[in-house]
Amino acid sequence: MNKKAIYFECYGGISGDMTVAALLDMGADEKKLKRQLATLPLKGFSIEISRVKKSGLDCCDFNVVLEEQYHNHDHDIVYLYGHRQSDPEHVHTHDHDHGHSHEHIHGHEHIHGHEQGHEKHSLHTDHEHRGLKDVTEIIERSELSEGAKKIAVDIFRVLAEAEAKAHGATIETVHFHEVGAIDSIVDIAAAAICLDDLGIREIIVPQLYEGRGTVRCAHGILPIPVPAVMHIAAGHGIAMHITNIEAELVTPTGAAIVAAVRTADSLPEKYTIRAVGMGAGKRDHKKGGILRTMIIEYMQEIQAESSMSSEDCIYKLESNIDDCTGEALGYVMERLFAKGARDVNYMPVFMKKNRPAYQINIICSQKDIPVMEKILFTETTTIGIRRMKVERSVLERKICKVETSLGEAQVKVCDLYGKLRIYPEYESVAAIAAERKLAYREVWEKILREAESILL
Repeated sequence: MNKKAIYFECYGGISGDMTVAALLDMGADEKKLKRQLATLPLKGFSIEISRVKKSGLDCCDFNVVLEEQYHNHDHDIVYLYGHRQSDPEHVHTHDHDHGHSHEHIHGHEHIHGHEQGHEKHSLHTDHEHRGLKDVTEIIERSELSEGAKKIAVDIFRVLAEAEAKAHGATIETVHFHEVGAIDSIVDIAAAAICLDDLGIREIIVPQLYEGRGTVRCAHGILPIPVPAVMHIAAGHGIAMHITNIEAELVTPTGAAIVAAVRTADSLPEKYTIRAVGMGAGKRDHKKGGILRTMIIEYMQEIQAESSMSSEDCIYKLESNIDDCTGEALGYVMERLFAKGARDVNYMPVFMKKNRPAYQINIICSQKDIPVMEKILFTETTTIGIRRMKVERSVLERKICKVETSLGEAQVKVCDLYGKLRIYPEYESVAAIAAERKLAYREVWEKILREAESILL
C-alpha cells in the first residue's frame, strides 16, 4: 500500500509566510487560497505571491501587504534588532523575476497577556486587544473550508496555550499582540487553507533548527528561542537543534504550525519524492532562510491480507481514578482531544475496598504520549499511568470533497479489499444541516447517496 506524507525540512527555520510559500510552491491551489482569504472579516490587507532568489535558488515568496494605518513593528528590522550592533545578516534583498529588487523585513509574531476584565473589542479593533475568542470568531465567520478552519483554530490554540503559560495567564484571558495583527492572522489562515487543499494528513517534522542571541518584542529584549517557541516545543515534544546563527529562525507561528499539524517525527527508511516546495524567508543568513517541503510516497507492507503495517502502531494509556469529579473528568477529556488524542473513553470500575471509580482510556500516537501524560498528571488525581504499545489493522482511507445538491461535502473513502466504502464526515454534515435547517440524518443519507453515485 502506498502512503503519502508531507515532510517539513526546517534547516533554514520556519515561519508562517515561509510555510505558505513552500506549500504553494509544492502545488497548493493559489486561486483557492486567494478566494478563501478574501472572505476573512478583516480590512486593510492584500497579498503578493512572487518568485524570488534565495542563495541563488528559485523560491516562492508569500507576503501580506498592509495599508499604512495597520503597520506595526512586526516588519521593522531596526525595532527587532536595533539593540544589537548592525549586522548585514538582518536585512536582505530578494531578486524578483520582474526585474527589480524588493526589500523585505523579517516578520515577528508574539502574544501579549492581559488581566481578566479587559473590555471587549470588535473584529476590526486594534490587534493588541484580540484574544483567542476574537481570532476564532474571525476564522469562523469566514468562508474557509471546514478543514482549514479547524487547522487555523488549532494553531491559534497552540499559540494561546504557550503564551498563557509564559505570562501566567489562561487561554481565556491572554490577548494576542503581534500574532493578533492582521498579517499574522492571514499567514495562519493561508497556511491552513494550503494544508487542507493538499489533502495529505500525515505531516512529518523531525526537528526545528533555531538560532541564538536576542530579539526585541513588545515585552522587551528576549533571548532566542523566545518563550513562546520554548513552551510550544516543550509542550508538544518537538526536538530543537540550536545552531550558531545569531538570528531568530523559528517564529512562534512557525512552531505552532508544526505542533498543530505534525503527526510523525521520523522519515520512512525509503520513499519517493513526488513534489518539492521552496518557501522564502524574509532574511538571509548562513542557512539560506529557506523552508523546503516535500510530498513523499512510501510503501506500507501488507500483512495477513489486511492493511496493517509493521509501522502502524498506536499507544493506549490507562489509569484508574476514584477521587475526581465528573466535571473534572469531562474537562480532561476535552483537553486530551484538543491535544491530539485519537480517542478517549471512561469505563466504570470497582477498585479495592469496593470503591466505585472510572478507568480512563486514551488512544494516541507515540509522539503525543508526553502531552497526554502531562494532562493526566496535572488535571487529575492519578499517580500512575499504564502504557501499552498496540498494533492495529486499518483500512486504507482518504478524505474526498464532493459537490452535492446540498453543497460541497467531505466524505471518507475506505478501501475494503478492493471495494470502496464511503462515510460522510461529521463536521461537514453538521455544518450543512445547521445552514439549511435540516435533520442531521437526512443530510447524512443524501450526501452518502450522491457521493456513492459520484465515486463508485
